[in-house]
Amino acid sequence: MQIKDLLKIQYTPQEIAEKRAEIRRLLISGSSNINSGEINRIAVSDLELLFEYYDAAFFKGYFRKYFPGKLRFSLSTQMTRNAGKTNYLRNLPGLRPEQEDYEIRIGVNFFFNYNKLQRNKAVNGIITKDALEALQLVFEHELVHLIELHCCRKSSCRKERFKTLAKQLFGHLDRYHHLPTEKEIAASRYGFKSGDWVCFSHGGRKQTGIIYRINKRATVMVPDGEGIFQDQQGQKYSKWYVPITALEKI
Repeated sequence: MQIKDLLKIQYTPQEIAEKRAEIRRLLISGSSNINSGEINRIAVSDLELLFEYYDAAFFKGYFRKYFPGKLRFSLSTQMTRNAGKTNYLRNLPGLRPEQEDYEIRIGVNFFFNYNKLQRNKAVNGIITKDALEALQLVFEHELVHLIELHCCRKSSCRKERFKTLAKQLFGHLDRYHHLPTEKEIAASRYGFKSGDWVCFSHGGRKQTGIIYRINKRATVMVPDGEGIFQDQQGQKYSKWYVPITALEKI
């Protein structure tokens, strides 16, 4: 199989569904962390297994047989918007195939938090039934980036080539995910949103401030004459990172 053949692979909806289901079965069977559709634990080794299964099922073992470069996987608890990301070494002039270097990173909190909201959760235009299916679809999106980067040296999910590849390989209908974010969970479960005045205790003292941002924790700006942050009116603040459960709305 040659590199250009990766851009020509196409499967029917039934073939895609069958391959995705078989990969799910293999991962549940082979992982020591994932034993159902719910994800409470995950390791880099699970992503390595996932890639091995996808390479065999969808790419006919191309990467195992012919890819000479580096491909690494990582997990992140800091990703708050994108559930996946493909990093790569810029393809400078004269870069040899064995110098290609890619990393697929997965934002794990999206899958740990999957069941914290009861609503439809679409990924790439497909309504998912559980966290594992959502992980597979996010992983597939990153695999399309990998294929484009490897074959064409550039990739953009906004461009038509990416959309065509994603559809013919994996049946994707969209390029976005609608998985629960920390901000949405905080608003739904606790009633907090950016701009709310809140109070919390620290070191036995009560602090009062305004929520600036909500990610894994809330960023709270507390009025403070000695603070290093300043708004347009000249008011100074100190910045605090506070667990959502430690906040009380004023």
